[in-house]
Amino acid sequence: MNAFTQELKSGLVWLPEIGMGRFPVPKDRPYDESYFSRYQSMADTPMGQQLTAARVQFVARHYQGPVLDVGIGSGQFVSCYPGALGFDVNPAGVEWLHKRNAYADLYASRWRALTMWDVLEHIDDPERAVHQAKEFVFVSLPIFEGAEHILSSRHYRKDEHIWYWTHEGLLKWFKAQGFTCVEHNTIESILGRDGISSYAFYRT
Repeated sequence: MNAFTQELKSGLVWLPEIGMGRFPVPKDRPYDESYFSRYQSMADTPMGQQLTAARVQFVARHYQGPVLDVGIGSGQFVSCYPGALGFDVNPAGVEWLHKRNAYADLYASRWRALTMWDVLEHIDDPERAVHQAKEFVFVSLPIFEGAEHILSSRHYRKDEHIWYWTHEGLLKWFKAQGFTCVEHNTIESILGRDGISSYAFYRT
C-alpha cells in the first residue's frame, strides 16, 4: 500500500470544495471518569460560568422550551437550563444524569431543540444526530480556514475530533440536513476560547 492510499485510510481527509474534513478517530475514545472530572473542573471557573451563561442566553434569544443537551461535558448546562435533559456516551456522564433523573436517549425520540456544545465534531454519524431535532439545533465548535489551519490547531485532536468544517462548509452541511442558520456569533472566542463559533440552526 503506497503512502497516499494509507493516508486516505488513516489520516485527515480534507475536501475544500465543501469546506469539510474527516479524521478516522479510533473507536476507543477517552470518555471516562477522568474526562468527566476534567470538564467539571473547567466549568467550575469564572470562564466556565460565563460560557454557560452565554449559552443559556443564546438559546433564549431564539427558543423557549425543553431542550436535550447532547454530550453534557461537565453537566453545567443541564444544571443551569430549566428543564433540560441530557444525553451522553461517557458512562460517568450517563451516571450523573441518571442520579438527577435527567437522562434521555437522543435516538429514542425526536426533540424540539438540541444543544450541542463542543459535540458535533465528536459524533460518528452527525446526520443521524441532527435529524432528531424538530425545530432547533444550537451548536458551538471549532471553525477552520482550511487543512493547514487544522494541522496547526490545538483543536486537531486525533483521539476525539472526527469532523472539521469551515464556516461556509458548516452552513452548507446544515442546509443539506434541512436547516437555516438564524444566528452566528463568536462569543465563546471573545470569552477566551480560541477559534470557537456558535450557531443557531432552525429547521425549514
